Amino acid sequence: MDIDDPASVAERAARAGGETAAETFRGRLDVETKSNEADLVTQADRAAQRAVLTELRDATPDVPIVAEEADARKEVPAEGPAWIVDPIDGTANYVRGVQFWATSVAAVEDGEPVAAANVLPALGDAYVTDGSTARMNGEPVSVSERSNPAAFAVALTMWWGFTEEGSYGDTIARLGERFGDLRRIGAAQPTLSLVASGALDAAATPIPPNPWDAVAGVGLVRAAGGVVTDVHGDRWTVDSEGLVASNGRAHDRLVDAVGGEN
Repeated sequence: MDIDDPASVAERAARAGGETAAETFRGRLDVETKSNEADLVTQADRAAQRAVLTELRDATPDVPIVAEEADARKEVPAEGPAWIVDPIDGTANYVRGVQFWATSVAAVEDGEPVAAANVLPALGDAYVTDGSTARMNGEPVSVSERSNPAAFAVALTMWWGFTEEGSYGDTIARLGERFGDLRRIGAAQPTLSLVASGALDAAATPIPPNPWDAVAGVGLVRAAGGVVTDVHGDRWTVDSEGLVASNGRAHDRLVDAVGGEN
């Protein structure tokens, strides 16, 4: 990324999108569906994306942008720099007036996150990484130090009950047998941010997430000292099968549970 401070650009763009989305949060919305009845989009998603893209294009006019909505590019280039944008990660929460949603912006180089910002306007929180450190509201954060699986809080980042890629219930059962507390809070990027800050000990999905649902959070977790792999335990990339992010202290056990090992 041929700019001095991609983290600052990511944060500025994410805040611009978040501020735009916040203007209509808990207001009147025109809600549409995309791939299924639970896959929602609103005029706020589109307006927030326009605000983010304006900031990014002003700062880096020649850098490609991968974004969730409209006709934006959907695949991360294998080489060179790119931005990855989710204007409202957690639209289902947003539509229901639940405060747990984020505007997410990540900078990648050759597919690897080098900076990112997840801004949660309704909660007043911003998680930012420059690739080497992770911060929440300007203060350094790190993954939790818990090592006892019985004390772990583990969250699923995605819902896949409408797909045929393994039973959601079976995954819940395996995790419930091996870890102390299970969550699903309805927004992937904020959930991964909580792993980076130590509020959660792990987060996972056995299905491949879209890049805008994962890359920024992956960068944050790694910069905060955590581990992110696929469901086979190999280092996570944008082409990986599933995602397992944790503080690293019971990671193999998580991989087995999410990957279907008994």
